[in-house]
Amino acid sequence: MTATTTDSDRAVQAAFARLARERSLTDLDRQIMNGFERLMLGRPEISDGTVTVTNICAEAGVSRASYYRSPVAAVVKELLAAPAVARPEAEELRAEIAQLKKADRKLRSEKAADIRELVDTVSTYADHIQALTLRNAELEEENRILRRKLEKAADNVTPLNGR
Repeated sequence: MTATTTDSDRAVQAAFARLARERSLTDLDRQIMNGFERLMLGRPEISDGTVTVTNICAEAGVSRASYYRSPVAAVVKELLAAPAVARPEAEELRAEIAQLKKADRKLRSEKAADIRELVDTVSTYADHIQALTLRNAELEEENRILRRKLEKAADNVTPLNGR
């Protein structure tokens, strides 16, 4: 266990001890406290381990109505709102997975945008190359025609040296 987990466990135990001093707790209340502690320790027996009311009730074996009537519900709500109480490692990992999936989707989206941009650029270059190739062919044909005319007019034209 890490120091944060130990501090969290102490905070949970202190809150439940305070509740036990202030009120007489029923077996149902103790079941809810045990179910909550199992979830906070990352050792669920029934649920997937996330700290939700549904999972607390499942771990405790009580109905949601019974949970909300219990004074333990207010203490649990207070504990979950406290920044000093760390969530179980499994829940932290789920949150990290969700964050990483979101980052992955963003990166994939950016990569797809980059690829679309590159495909557009390649298409533009291909169009330019095709246009230049056609123009080059036109110029070669025009050059060939002019050379033929030059050959026919060889008697009337004197070529300049060096060109």
